[in-house]
Amino acid sequence: MALDVSKLVESLLRPCAYPDNPSRVELVQTQMSFVFLADRYVYKVKKAVDLGYLDYTTLENRRLFSLREVELNRRLSPDIYLGVVPVTRQDGGFVMEGNGKAVEYAVKMRRLPQDRMMSVLLDRDQVSGEMAERVARKLVDFHSKAETGPTIATFGSVEAIRKNVDENFGQTDRYFGRTISEGQYERIMAYTNGFIDGNASLFRRRVKRGRIRDCHGDLHAEHVCFANGIYIYDCIEFNDRFRYCDVASEIAFLAMDIDRHGRAELSRSFVRAYVDGSGDADLLQLLNFYKCYRAYVRGKVNSFALDDPNINEAGKAQAARTARSYFDLAFAYTRTRPVLLITTGLVGTGKTTLAQTLAKRSGLVVISSDVLRKQLAGIPQTEHRYEEFSSGIYSDEFSRRTYDTMFARAKEILLSGNSVVLDASFIKRSERQRAKGLAEDTGAHFIIVECRLDADRIRRRLARRAKDGTVSDGRWEIYRPQRRSLEPVLSGEAGHLAVDASLPVDVIAGQVLDRLLSF
Repeated sequence: MALDVSKLVESLLRPCAYPDNPSRVELVQTQMSFVFLADRYVYKVKKAVDLGYLDYTTLENRRLFSLREVELNRRLSPDIYLGVVPVTRQDGGFVMEGNGKAVEYAVKMRRLPQDRMMSVLLDRDQVSGEMAERVARKLVDFHSKAETGPTIATFGSVEAIRKNVDENFGQTDRYFGRTISEGQYERIMAYTNGFIDGNASLFRRRVKRGRIRDCHGDLHAEHVCFANGIYIYDCIEFNDRFRYCDVASEIAFLAMDIDRHGRAELSRSFVRAYVDGSGDADLLQLLNFYKCYRAYVRGKVNSFALDDPNINEAGKAQAARTARSYFDLAFAYTRTRPVLLITTGLVGTGKTTLAQTLAKRSGLVVISSDVLRKQLAGIPQTEHRYEEFSSGIYSDEFSRRTYDTMFARAKEILLSGNSVVLDASFIKRSERQRAKGLAEDTGAHFIIVECRLDADRIRRRLARRAKDGTVSDGRWEIYRPQRRSLEPVLSGEAGHLAVDASLPVDVIAGQVLDRLLSF
C-alpha cells in the first residue's frame, strides 16, 4: 500500500504520536526532508525524492542514508545524534518509535536552542571574533583527523572540480530572470573556468599535501550552534562527492555565509584563525574561488525550492529572495580588484541601512563612523551623546581622528584584497577626495553613493529612529547645521551615483550592484 505523505505529516504533527508526548510539534520542510520539532527532540524524515544527486525513492535507501547521517554527524556532534527510529502505523495514522513494521524512518536528535544558532546570532550582531576563532579551531582539529586517501583525493583533481562546477551551471540556466541574471551567470562561469585553467598546479599541490578530506560538506551558519560548547551538525550524507573536498572549500563555505550576514570582517577573523591553526597558507589563494562556488551552490539549492510542490508560495518567494542574495554574492567574488565604496548624505538619509544591505549582498566589510567614533571615545555603542553640531565627540578634531582611523583600517583591508564600504556622511569634498586617493593607492575601484532625501521624510525618519534606538546620535536638531556645512558632490566627481533614498533599500542596493557590474 502506497504511503499517504499528507496523512503521515498530519499524524506526526500531533504530540500524541511521540513517546514523550511533547507539548507541541512544529514542521520545517527542506527539499529533501520533513523535520518535526518537538520539545526536546528533532525527528527528520527523508522525502521519497530523486534529485539526481541523491536518491531517496526507496524505503531501504531512506533507512541506509539515515543511518549514514547519524554516523557522519557524530564526528562533530556526538551528543546530539541519538539514532534512527521507525515510523509505524497505529490506529489509522502514524506514530514515531511505535511497534510493528516500519513504514518510514527518522533521524532522532536532541533539539538545539534555535536562538543560539550562528545564523541567528550573526543577525543580532552577537558573534564575537573570539567565537569565530573557536569555530575555526574546532574545524582545524576535525580536518586534521578526517579521513583521506587515494579515493578521496581524486575529488580534489582538476577534473573533479570542473565536473562539480559544470553541474552547477547546467542546473541553473532555467532560473534566468527568476533568481539569477544571464549576465551574472556568464560572468561567474567565465571567472570559474578561468581560475581552474590558470591554477591547475595549485590544485595538484593541494592533493599531494593531503588537503582533500572527508569533510562536513554543508558548512553554513545555520549548521553551527553555540550551546554549552560548539555543535556543527547536518553534514551531507547522501552523496560522498559533495563531502569529499578540499578543506579550503569547506572553510570558504562558512566564510562566505558569514559575509552574507554582513559580517565580512568577522569572516576574515575566522579564516585567519583557521590558517594560523592549520598552517595552510595556500588556502588564501583559493578562498575567493571557493567562496564563489559555494555561494553559487546555495543559490542553486534555494532555486530548486521554486519547483518543489510541497513548498507553498510564501516559502517559494522567500527561497527566491535568498537565492538571489547568494547569486549576488557569488558574482561579487568574481571581481579581480577590490572596491572602495563610500556613502555620502545628510543625517537620516539611510546610509547605514544601505551599507549593511550592500555588505550582505556583495561581501563588503563595513566600517561605520558611528561605531568607530564611540569605540575611540570609549563609550558603549548604545550610549547616546546628544551634543551640539561640531562639538564633543563630533568636534572637528575628534571627527578627523575618526576619519583617520577609518581610512587606516580601510587601507589594510583593501591591500588584503577585500572590499570596503565606509559608512559615513562624507559631507566635505576633501574627505571624498581622500577616499578616492586611497582607492588609487590600493588599486581599488571607487564609487560614491549619494543618498538624497527631502527634509520632511528625513524629519519623520529621525523621529522613528529616536523611538527605535540605534548607534547613531543623528537627530533633527543637527540637520540644519549639517546641511549648511554640506559641500555637494560635483557632477565630475569620480564614481558618483546619486540614489533616491525614499525607495525601498533593496531597490537602491540593486541600483548600486548594477553599477558594480561594470567593475
